[in-house]
Amino acid sequence: MATIFETRLIGNIGRDAVIKSMDRGIIAINFPVAHNKNWKDKRTGEQKTKTTWINCTIWKREGANVRIVDFLKKGTLVELIGTPFAKTYADEEGQFHAEIRLNIAKTNILKVSAQINLDPTLNLEELEANADNLEGSSSEFTIDADDF
Repeated sequence: MATIFETRLIGNIGRDAVIKSMDRGIIAINFPVAHNKNWKDKRTGEQKTKTTWINCTIWKREGANVRIVDFLKKGTLVELIGTPFAKTYADEEGQFHAEIRLNIAKTNILKVSAQINLDPTLNLEELEANADNLEGSSSEFTIDADDF
């Protein structure tokens, strides 16, 4: 029986997306997304927030439509669906760190950032017609240690 390991993340983009060309004609679109957990401290009554950063990647083939990058700007509220994984790495001092990563399968822009200047000639029908081209798929790609 096939299994599914998928995560849905809703959060704000922390930094504009960056395109990185990889080997074998593959493009990685990378951006961090913040997940905020808010709660009220029972003892003090104080509102608290814990932010977890998730590094996200949309995988594309070279020459594919990357228009989604125009929308992946700091502050944009997104809904993302993808496959999560953990990664460890060593910093310059040799200290090991862990991070949460998400390979994105579907992207939904919930609220655009004020930084986004949409082309006034682009209409809603064009965006909807190209919606399938804005989604990244990780099912065709494998990830090697050299990819990061």
